[in-house]
Amino acid sequence: MIAIIIQARVGSTRLPGKILKPILGEPMLTRMLERVKRAKKLDVIVVATTDKPEDDATAQIAEKAGVGVFRGDEQDVLDRCYKAAREASADIVVRLTGDCPLHDPAVIDEVVEHFLTGTLDYTHTPANYPEGLDTEVFSFTALERAWKNATLPSEREHVTPYIRNHPELFRIDREWRSGSGDYSKMHWSVDTQDDFNFVTKIFEQLYPVNSSFNKGDVLALLAQHPKLLEINKGGTGYEGLEKSLEEDKKFLP
Repeated sequence: MIAIIIQARVGSTRLPGKILKPILGEPMLTRMLERVKRAKKLDVIVVATTDKPEDDATAQIAEKAGVGVFRGDEQDVLDRCYKAAREASADIVVRLTGDCPLHDPAVIDEVVEHFLTGTLDYTHTPANYPEGLDTEVFSFTALERAWKNATLPSEREHVTPYIRNHPELFRIDREWRSGSGDYSKMHWSVDTQDDFNFVTKIFEQLYPVNSSFNKGDVLALLAQHPKLLEINKGGTGYEGLEKSLEEDKKFLP
């Protein structure tokens, strides 16, 4: 059983309510789910949101899209992801975050296939792909071990650091690349208003022509109109992890 677990919540600290913000008349999360549902190497999709009343709206979006919903702890995202995967009877977990509306289903399939062809506990998106297509694939066994043993704030809030921090315990994939070119400096996830403006422009340009536009279409558009990259220049998409790593220092000797 391959389960895509999408962690999503309204209470983002940097851009509150971002998953509800409309792109071409539909919530950003809806646009992401439209795209993720086209992935072929999956059995079930679950939106793992919080048990807070404000995330009733998140659950409703998932239900309307015809995907599963799991509700759990807001801060302990590892616990939420683990319990969502357990409820889905997952053997393999594909972890996505709800702030990536430009996700490409072909990229998800590519990373899953890469995981399946190796003897791995964990792998991730090719290193030369844009940030915002981030796809992590790992075994449920590895997730369960992390859930039982992770203690640091970064390990509980970001799900997979415990796995990546312990190569002696898990079969972690090497860094890998796919295709030519290096687009890793591009920032396609939504963490700020500028990021949201950027992805909205992409949708406005591509969606009316082809609602199933892919990574290559976005890259072609950006090559033709490089000024679009100026809209959210300077972001990385990893500020939240950096904040958690600072919190870790309080727990380390």
